[in-house]
Amino acid sequence: MTFEERKAQVKSYLGKRVVIGIDRPIGYVHKKENYTLTYPINYGYIPGVLGGDGEELDVYLLGVNESVEEFECEIIAIAHRHNDVEDKLVGAPIGMRFSKEEIENAINFQEQYYETEVEVLQTINKH
Repeated sequence: MTFEERKAQVKSYLGKRVVIGIDRPIGYVHKKENYTLTYPINYGYIPGVLGGDGEELDVYLLGVNESVEEFECEIIAIAHRHNDVEDKLVGAPIGMRFSKEEIENAINFQEQYYETEVEVLQTINKH
């Protein structure tokens, strides 16, 4: 997957509803080579959709404070990784929104190891 294809893919999900599988629920402990991550939020993937790393496209799930196995959410942001082969999506319950700062804080437990820029879904205000 080229860089351009990777960016087009993640952008295509912004604002869409998807059902995600959760493989790292809240409290999951992931032992890495040099450190251990404990997940403070649910973390999963879109089944059958491959991301830039050749594995299923990853999604952070905000706004759900209990462990779940799957969840229908709306993609509200993209975590663009400038120094990695993949980007991450950020989902939330349908209609729920978070500020850029709230999203950055929620995903920092993992994104602190990367150069990440968060792009947030822009909502249209109806008057």
